[in-house]
Amino acid sequence: MTELTFLCFGFCLSSVFYLGKKYLACLILSAVMAAIRFISATKVRKKSIKKLVYTGRIKRLFATAIIVMCGLISAEEILRNTLVSQIASIVINMLCYISPLFVLVVWAITKPVETTISNWYICDAKKILKQNGNLTVIGITGSFGKTTTKFILNRILSEKFNTVCTPQSFNTPMGVVRTVRGDIKPSTQVFICEMGAKNKGDIKEICDIAHPKYGIITSVGAQHLDTFGSIDNVFKTKFELANEVGKNGGLTYISGDCDEILSRYDKNDKTLVLFGGNGDYRVENITRGSFGSTFDLVLKESKITVTTKLLGLHSIYDILAAAAVAHDLGVGDTDILVAVSSLKPTEHRLELKNFHNGSLLIDDAYNSNPVGCLEAVRTLGSFEGMKKVIVTPGLIELGDKEYESNYALGLEAAKYCDIIVLVGKNRSKPMIDAISTTDFDINNVKVVSSFKEAMDFYIPIADKNSVVLLENDLPDNYLN
Repeated sequence: MTELTFLCFGFCLSSVFYLGKKYLACLILSAVMAAIRFISATKVRKKSIKKLVYTGRIKRLFATAIIVMCGLISAEEILRNTLVSQIASIVINMLCYISPLFVLVVWAITKPVETTISNWYICDAKKILKQNGNLTVIGITGSFGKTTTKFILNRILSEKFNTVCTPQSFNTPMGVVRTVRGDIKPSTQVFICEMGAKNKGDIKEICDIAHPKYGIITSVGAQHLDTFGSIDNVFKTKFELANEVGKNGGLTYISGDCDEILSRYDKNDKTLVLFGGNGDYRVENITRGSFGSTFDLVLKESKITVTTKLLGLHSIYDILAAAAVAHDLGVGDTDILVAVSSLKPTEHRLELKNFHNGSLLIDDAYNSNPVGCLEAVRTLGSFEGMKKVIVTPGLIELGDKEYESNYALGLEAAKYCDIIVLVGKNRSKPMIDAISTTDFDINNVKVVSSFKEAMDFYIPIADKNSVVLLENDLPDNYLN
């Protein structure tokens, strides 16, 4: 929104200088100032982590801002020496000093339009889903593991069905709507829908659109506690999926290895199916290494020995969750075996890549949960005989558990890593505190201000015997 604020400021500032044809002078000067700001911002963003995308909504905000400001300036010019002109002049000059207020004004003006557009899209998506009477909808949620589980389930089910799943990390109502409107066809048999949440009611909102017949709840944990407030609220929100699936006469598969779930779920609810632990769906005989795992999938009466290139213990349980649902939907053991053996890492989630100077990169940039981060560090530790480096800014949005979780990450890093690179001087404090309690050589801890600086440090020391873990690639505004 920086360009919008600057554009508004340009309109206001130019109103002070124009003579004669004020409207045209104001428009030209404002456009020039906005262009200068855009070019300078673009240069800065080349160094940023996330690419800026101008969505349709942002473009409409820009257009509305221009129309409103032009209207005010025109009113002042045309109705000179009237009350309307005086009010317009006051508003223009006020916005010159409080330009962020104008952003809120524009947002308020466009909100009814944006709501109408969103509602139309939602209704259209509901219509598409309703028209496809043979479509099976599967919802997936959890504090962590949902995206990987979604892609694994999609790969397994595609052995038997024509499937569609929400792409990347699309897990908001409008992300689901966009997928339905763009990808669901009359021939689609299964729609796998990832459901994210930061507040109570978020999962229900998506369920009211998709109406899933099956569900997977991968985990419940300390995630987004700044908005949820407590793990109890996280549990209730994730189980909004189970409530909807139960109403639709389906089954929800829940993790039997998650203490936060086991201590809270209704054991008498027949619509809930446990995977993991010692239940009918479990894993046995796990053998893990730096380049994958081999284990037995026990699916009720079936036992399948599978091998996967996916790294990390939690990937095994993501496979188990997906295999349990696929098994109950009629996918055969051979198809499950073939699908699992062909799995590729989800982008930026324990993704092993070749890196600088012959070194290896474990790209776990999209992992931001306490359990997954610790497992990622342990995975790094499995690369025996190599120089192990971690680059991380730590974890965020964990409420009062944030310090504790980052402290635990620091302890784990000290246990498994040879070199620790922490991004953000303030953010790294909990991890520094933890590392200081161990016998880890503090000279091998480097604190930097950006990921670019971290890479500038790592690349000269990288070689074919090095492996670096990139853990949680935070947006720029968190790096301090």
